Amino acid sequence: MNPAVYPIAVFFAAIFTNNILLTNYLGMCSFLSVSRELKTSLGLGAAVTFVMAVTSLLNWIVYHMILIPLHLEYLRFIVFIIVIAAFVQLVEMVIERTSEGLYAALGIFLPLITVNCAILGVSLFMVIRNYSLLASFAYGLGSGLGWFIAILAMAGIRMKLAKARVPRGLEGAGIALIITGMMAMAFMGFTGMLNIS
Repeated sequence: MNPAVYPIAVFFAAIFTNNILLTNYLGMCSFLSVSRELKTSLGLGAAVTFVMAVTSLLNWIVYHMILIPLHLEYLRFIVFIIVIAAFVQLVEMVIERTSEGLYAALGIFLPLITVNCAILGVSLFMVIRNYSLLASFAYGLGSGLGWFIAILAMAGIRMKLAKARVPRGLEGAGIALIITGMMAMAFMGFTGMLNIS
């Protein structure tokens, strides 16, 4: 199956079988830090999904319309980071003006979307896999939704764990990493249904 021809397959594979967080372990720092409360997880997940979808589209356009014609492909890392940083600044300004509570709850993690390796990873994977414009957008949106689903599930589980007895040595990051590993194994159950790598 050619991913450039089937963007819908790329979209669903990015959510389930090739989840950017649970199969590639990209974007773990903000995932583990913000997933303590459902509200902040919802806000950050939505912001990451939006940024990932739009920047994958923007980076595809910049790469194919500017860098390749000028033979500057070797600058893709720097250019992709600049595009992501500029777009995150725009998203941050919009959230600050529309939802001060969410802006305060996300705190330092909102500007840190810029350095979320999952977002840069999506842009690099779309180049490596030679996706079309539509497939790149589908991959960015699907990867964002996959990250969103994972952080919401983690937040729900961690809220339930707040009322449970967790052995003292596993409290905090220990139990969070164990849960992440179990979620990754659960998502591995989708392997074989769709594969875009």
